[in-house]
Amino acid sequence: MNIFINVRDLGVNSIGGVAMVSAIALLAGCNSAEDKAPDEEPEIDQGAVYQTYGVHNDGTSPPCTNDDCTYPRSEGEPENPIYPDYWVSEWTMYRVFNNYVDNPPPYPGKPPAALQEGTDYEVSYGATYYDSTWTGPGGTGAMMEQYDKRCLPIFPFNNTYSCSFISLGNTAFFIAGEGKPDWMPDVCLFSKFNHPPRKDFIKHLPYDAADSGRIGEGGQGYSFWVSHDDGSIMQTGVAPDRTADGGVMFGYGFQAQGDDVMPQSFYFSGVPVREVDGKMVPFAPIVSQNYTNFQAVQPDPEETWDLVSSLDPDTLPKCQLFNPPNAVLTAVEGAEPVPTWATIGRGRR
Repeated sequence: MNIFINVRDLGVNSIGGVAMVSAIALLAGCNSAEDKAPDEEPEIDQGAVYQTYGVHNDGTSPPCTNDDCTYPRSEGEPENPIYPDYWVSEWTMYRVFNNYVDNPPPYPGKPPAALQEGTDYEVSYGATYYDSTWTGPGGTGAMMEQYDKRCLPIFPFNNTYSCSFISLGNTAFFIAGEGKPDWMPDVCLFSKFNHPPRKDFIKHLPYDAADSGRIGEGGQGYSFWVSHDDGSIMQTGVAPDRTADGGVMFGYGFQAQGDDVMPQSFYFSGVPVREVDGKMVPFAPIVSQNYTNFQAVQPDPEETWDLVSSLDPDTLPKCQLFNPPNAVLTAVEGAEPVPTWATIGRGRR
């Protein structure tokens, strides 16, 4: 596919003469208001602050292992890969919902032969646009993640709609496209406390040799599991699977290509279950976005950042992706509410 997809193909309405495709750099994380002295920062919206251990905003300690939420490399481990200043890449997303315990990511390509498409996993596509040199009123760095026909499956309802996320500096926008639920606005504010991963973001994840081995020769895998209840680090590396223990996994793979080390995959826990006909069923316990056609080229602003850069985030409705207004997902009797990235470390699941 053409790597610069026409955003109007997502079915988004035109606002002010500009087709709006927006919003996040994926998963957000920041210090809570309690971690700041009253005169250091204004009160923040706790509903829009999500923990990602330093990758998308300031990590906190605890729950980080180190005060600065970094993992110094041990002897024998590879040097940290660094993103190019800017890049564009397509990717294939695998939402794995069956037989994932014995077939953990990262995957060198599609999931192992033991997993069957349609029975054990679903395939969809998208693209990422990244520019660390972008600057604006809200900070530095820009990133757009575009999901075609299947949105990011970290929210507690069906993901069968197109969407895009754009982070400009610290502000993250979300735009829903073709197939979106009726209650969902075309464009909304995801968070004011989310920035794209910095070029050296991988310092916030521990290296794991087993993850690296699953990628194959020249592979470098970095991941951990965190406790959904208190946000503490549970385990380095994907295996063994900790979904049943209330764990949430976050990982990133790189692949050596000659003298370069390129992004290979982003693998993570989505929403583990959702309600179908009154029953909780596996939905997206494991997700992997495997990069293809990676190019160290600068994204076209007209196709990316300019789509939202003129918007005033204070005039946009706040997104309700983690808590849909019409109770899209209601836990069945005796079941716990579905855990999401929004509730990590907040004492509830």
